Amino acid sequence: MDDSSLIWDDGALVTIDQRGLPHEVRELRLGTVDEIIDAITTLAIRGAPAIGIAGAFGVVIATRAQTSDRVVDVAAVEAEADRIAAARPTAVNLAWAVDRVRARIADGADAVLAETLDMLAEDGRVNLAAATHAADLVQRLCGEGPLQLLTHCNTGRLATSAVGTAIGALRVLHERGAVADVIVDETRPLLQGARLTAWELAEAGIPHRLTIDSAAAWAMATGQVDAVLVGADRITANGDVANKIGTFALALAAHHHGIPFIVVAPESTRDTAMATGAQIVVEQRAADEVTGFGGVASAPAGTAVFNPAFDVTPTDLVTAVVTENGVVYRNSDTFDAQGRATAPTGTAVITPLDSHSHTADTADHRQPSAEQGHAIAATARQLYDRGWMPGTAGNISVRAGDDALVTASGLSKGELTERDTVLVGVSDTVTRPGQSRKPSAETSIHTAVYRTRTAGAVVHVHSPFATALATTAARPGDAVTTLRISGYELLKGFGLDDPSAVDVPVFPNWPDVGRIGADIETYLRDNPTAPPILFITGHGITTWGDTLAQARDRAECLEALCELIARTGRTDATPLEIG
Repeated sequence: MDDSSLIWDDGALVTIDQRGLPHEVRELRLGTVDEIIDAITTLAIRGAPAIGIAGAFGVVIATRAQTSDRVVDVAAVEAEADRIAAARPTAVNLAWAVDRVRARIADGADAVLAETLDMLAEDGRVNLAAATHAADLVQRLCGEGPLQLLTHCNTGRLATSAVGTAIGALRVLHERGAVADVIVDETRPLLQGARLTAWELAEAGIPHRLTIDSAAAWAMATGQVDAVLVGADRITANGDVANKIGTFALALAAHHHGIPFIVVAPESTRDTAMATGAQIVVEQRAADEVTGFGGVASAPAGTAVFNPAFDVTPTDLVTAVVTENGVVYRNSDTFDAQGRATAPTGTAVITPLDSHSHTADTADHRQPSAEQGHAIAATARQLYDRGWMPGTAGNISVRAGDDALVTASGLSKGELTERDTVLVGVSDTVTRPGQSRKPSAETSIHTAVYRTRTAGAVVHVHSPFATALATTAARPGDAVTTLRISGYELLKGFGLDDPSAVDVPVFPNWPDVGRIGADIETYLRDNPTAPPILFITGHGITTWGDTLAQARDRAECLEALCELIARTGRTDATPLEIG
């Protein structure tokens, strides 16, 4: 894989000026904050991870400039950091990286530089891990190859610092001999695909063809695309993806043709503090990027222009989001184990594989699909990797008609397979005949939810911040309490009618788990508008949703919310006894 595209050299950031490519490979040396900001805004440096690291180097430069007699003017550096973070608003990595090095400003420029260099080295490792996971997923969905792939914009070492994300996955697949051809969208209006991606693929010896953006759907229709691989500039808590303009159209076309649409990005691109893509600020760029190119006008003078730099792809069009942690989101609602659409082309509503159909003709005791077991196992492994399901702790279920498919007891969640599940009755929590495994001990919690809600999936995890908050908020005795939380944007992730505040029930942790399930069932029946989240003192959290993806996302939102409360020390969380 390639060396880093960002180099620190004697007080300056050295990189390739991407505006000159592909015809001129010229070095850009940036020694001031203004030069860093100009390089980011003019796209001399571009790509979410790359501009994040460049922004961090900008804070190094600012700290050096604002240090006198070894004393740092912290306020002045903070002001410069604010300017850098605001240079491009859509990509979350810029603000993330700047915030990461802010904590070292008071320690001096060398400390800020050390943190930035750590981030630079980390980026290469992260990209290679994400690219490898994505390549593995593509081959699971599409076969060993050789494969026909399509990509948009530029996601290689120019957009990161080394290896790349989506292009990194293409490189891994190429090294495995699995690439027949890559179709490269030119990526209007600034032609990042034509200028940068085609250049990087040629440099790597990967076979490719350049096409205009509007030809991509026809390439899919004529059987020339097995999978679409793109990067991301921001991924919200519910899985919506902001990326270069034109990505949304690709996702729509891929969904229509039953083609996997895979997003490859570092964890730093996931913004769990933002509930949905509706909240993303989409950057609007200059009119002359559309009315001409290279200084040559192509539209009448004075033509009005709509020039968003990005669009937002809704989560239900995304097959999977892959980071260095593996597949962190997989939309089993719309794609089967082979990555193909689960409903005929043009179907307006698709019944999720991991949710319960509430129509009158739903079969009693419907047999669970293999994909349901696969989705449960994959989600369990993801949450295990986060430390939320350590060892055998935690459990997941999906509804299957009048039954629930739940993780089996006593098995490590990091090694779970689609066969490690048990079918139990929702009405009686009784294990269905002919099964050798026992269901998780907390199954009564799951069935309590299914009996009182039209949920399609339930997730029970031991995430640390949420468990800690619930434990400190609980009142002594056997009363159920509620924890009122207000003033946080993440509340929108729970589908509340009024997201300004939420009352989350906190249940006692009885040794008899059946008694916990009974408490939960009574509470949910008595409180029909209760949120789809709950705490169990010292025992973890339970969340549910229409799909497994939604239930998992709500667990992620709740844990992120509790971490914010713990880290900020805000007192907007108030325990209230309810009897």
